Amino acid sequence: MHAFSPAATAVVDRDATPGPGQDVLLDFVRQVASDAEMLAVFPLDPTERTWLQISGPDGSEAWLIGWPPGTGTGWHDHAESVGVFLTASGELKENSLAARLPTDGWKILELTDDVDRERRLPAGQGRAFGRHHVHEVLNESTDQHAISVHAYYPPLPQIRRYSRTGQVLRLEQVERPQDWQ
Repeated sequence: MHAFSPAATAVVDRDATPGPGQDVLLDFVRQVASDAEMLAVFPLDPTERTWLQISGPDGSEAWLIGWPPGTGTGWHDHAESVGVFLTASGELKENSLAARLPTDGWKILELTDDVDRERRLPAGQGRAFGRHHVHEVLNESTDQHAISVHAYYPPLPQIRRYSRTGQVLRLEQVERPQDWQ
């Protein structure tokens, strides 16, 4: 098992990603989230998350996601993509790791106690994140759907899925676009 401390691996990401910046992606998700007609016709399943791929700006990948009460993503990252998401209706919670994890060569990491972050995102609130951002997104409501808008650049090359028990993070699966499109 690898031990992981954020101070030991703090890295400034100086790699410029061509394409739309996070400000462009945030403007886009705000615009989509304010489209009341689109949100009104978006199909919501009573028990399963639903998603619809939409056209994003400048070659980005974008999704509209419906969240029934009590659903979530599980721990994951978006590999080399930067991303943004915004809650269009309802409220979402994001749990994240405030640290950059090694990208390869590990299956199990022991996290330090100071890496956990929690963020509540009611309707109209969103966030941007960099590459390799590990998080989970949840709709903790017991009776209200949530809808969110997400955009990524470059389009998602993969999603790594993790399980977490206490401070132990385990890589479980790597999904490719053909697994979710």
